[in-house]
Amino acid sequence: MTNKNLNKYANRLVNAFLKNKIISPLPLKYTKKLEEAQKLRRLCESKIHKPISGFKAAGTGIPMLKKLNEKEPFYATVYKHNVLKNSKTIKINKFTMGIELEVCYLIKKNFFDFNQKISKKNIKKFISHIAPCIEVVGYRQKKKGIKSLGDLCSDFGANVKFVVGPKKKFKNQNVEKLKTNISNKKINQSVNGNTNTVYINPINSLRFVLGKLQKDKIKLNDDFYVFTGSSVGVVPILGQGVYKGTITSIGSVIAKIS
Repeated sequence: MTNKNLNKYANRLVNAFLKNKIISPLPLKYTKKLEEAQKLRRLCESKIHKPISGFKAAGTGIPMLKKLNEKEPFYATVYKHNVLKNSKTIKINKFTMGIELEVCYLIKKNFFDFNQKISKKNIKKFISHIAPCIEVVGYRQKKKGIKSLGDLCSDFGANVKFVVGPKKKFKNQNVEKLKTNISNKKINQSVNGNTNTVYINPINSLRFVLGKLQKDKIKLNDDFYVFTGSSVGVVPILGQGVYKGTITSIGSVIAKIS
């Protein structure tokens, strides 16, 4: 009966994800504990047959992990229909939690043929490009806030849309302790951040995701993105207009919120 119920709720959430709908909150049984939320996320993702753009690290803020009593982040699949080019428009709703600024990497597909453990030394040979990215986060459910990491995980990692800024060829760019900022001049909103808030740093977050992909035996036939987590936390969207995110030495990215 439990598996039948899990399948029922997965179908409901997948339908909301694909049709951009909002549904009633799922039972806490499937969302409160990360272990159970992972089961729901994996089942949901197995039901989606759209092209995959990459994967995101979520829950990468160490203070948040400690607050929620979790030891590590999780990863979720990102689909191509949710990845937009720079300066594209994103329509939000009242269950959108906020906006994030991240470092993202384009990873070569030959990573999937690598049979050794991924490490800080060998990881860089798989990175093709680096770019700034804006992620809009929110639920497909009628709920607000984050009470557990399972809340985010069960709802596709709470990813709504990604806007990828101009890519640079990866030349071993340093991503430690870079100043970041996201702002909307129209409403005088500006938030500063730092890349060292991202699970130590973005390259470590990347290593975490690639390690999980190896463990879960995930394979793709194309190069793919890894979105490493927010350098500014989840910034509330206080108004419509242009949000510009800047990461020192990496570049800038723009998302238009409507």
